[in-house]
Amino acid sequence: MTGPVLRDCRGPEEFADLVTVWRSSVDATHDFLADADRDAIEGRLASDYFPQVRLTVAEVDGAPVGFAGTAGEDLAMLFVHADARGRGIGRALLDHVVREQGVRTVDVNEQNGQAVGFYAHSGFVVTGRSETDGDGLPYPLLHLALPQG
Repeated sequence: MTGPVLRDCRGPEEFADLVTVWRSSVDATHDFLADADRDAIEGRLASDYFPQVRLTVAEVDGAPVGFAGTAGEDLAMLFVHADARGRGIGRALLDHVVREQGVRTVDVNEQNGQAVGFYAHSGFVVTGRSETDGDGLPYPLLHLALPQG
């Protein structure tokens, strides 16, 4: 496998492919998420969540294998298809959005130990914690930021 090509999302016509990437990633990493909550989030990705962020897509051999969504300095989402994990896709996306889009912060599910470790290894530090996620569901979030300087 060669490195991923990073590009802006082509628009709503690509959302279905990104939902597939999201589902594969979440099934592999979010075992704490209740099925009903996962399905509800999945149903809102294309209509509610994707339009609110700038989407950067990672593709390999012409197919999307990961994506990052940013809003200003915040990384709102980063997901990599389960079949592409461990190949530097997440690292390439994170490095890109930090360097090119000025990302400084990210919220991560506290129960997603792999993601917490990924961001810690990438230099992010915990700046706070919330008992619930952005929708008020009982999935604690860690608020992370890159140190200034």
